[in-house]
Amino acid sequence: MALKQIKSKIKATQRTSKVTKAMEAVSAVKMRKSQERALLGRPFAMSAFRILENISKSISVQRHPLFTHDVGTHECVIVITSDKGLAGSLNSSVLKEATELLATHNKNQCELICFGKKAYEHYTHRGYTITQHFINVRDEVSIEDMEAVASQVIQKFTDGTYHTVSVVYQNFLSTFEQKARTRQILPIDTAEVSKMIHDILPRTGKYSNNEQMQKNVVYTTEQSDTNLYDGIFRSIVEIMLYHALLESKASEHSARMVAMKNATDKAKEVTKALTLLYNKERQSVITAEVSEITGGIEALKN
Repeated sequence: MALKQIKSKIKATQRTSKVTKAMEAVSAVKMRKSQERALLGRPFAMSAFRILENISKSISVQRHPLFTHDVGTHECVIVITSDKGLAGSLNSSVLKEATELLATHNKNQCELICFGKKAYEHYTHRGYTITQHFINVRDEVSIEDMEAVASQVIQKFTDGTYHTVSVVYQNFLSTFEQKARTRQILPIDTAEVSKMIHDILPRTGKYSNNEQMQKNVVYTTEQSDTNLYDGIFRSIVEIMLYHALLESKASEHSARMVAMKNATDKAKEVTKALTLLYNKERQSVITAEVSEITGGIEALKN
């Protein structure tokens, strides 16, 4: 390889390293904020789920429309990905998980709601029916942002259109570990709720103790059970979607920061290797030139 080509590659790699380093710094800031929002949202979600567990044994609750099984003709899958790439296997693992779920259903009887450009483009190209899609969702997502989606899936579930409603998202475990999860939202199932509680429970820290979750509580209500349960269960659906989006945002920025850090480290390794190659080639050229000069001098002497 010519010296000029090697030198050009070194400069290009160094420029790439600067870009990935800057992206790593930006993702680190976003990651900390997203992680904080996800962690602060966990106690709220767990409290709502504990209420559901405590009242789920009631007969009137089991007869509620949102607990009804074996109705509806279509499946609804909510897929949450990012809008941008450069985040390692974050999006591919979610899409793989969602595709495996969709493979168990008839394609013509599946409807999707997509959060993120990656999910929308992936399933649009494959001919799936997408009833709603959201692109450029802000990091500062609020539970009010989930009201429209929750209202739509609840309405279609209660009128007999949807048989089940599931969400596929990236669950945040730590800065260096995220895992794609599938959770059933409707019909409301206490077993699925327990799994989600287990997912959102931190391994260490203030909220890692789950002893309080095992207590049985009896609630006395002043209004009718129907009105009360309607409000509680609608809130449960909104919270599940809200929490899935929070976890996905924290996972996205964490994965992107790690990916950019790996890219920066790799760029430094490539620069070092190219520099070594450049020096070797340059030394070979110098040695050849010195040999030519020496040979010329000897020829003149003779």
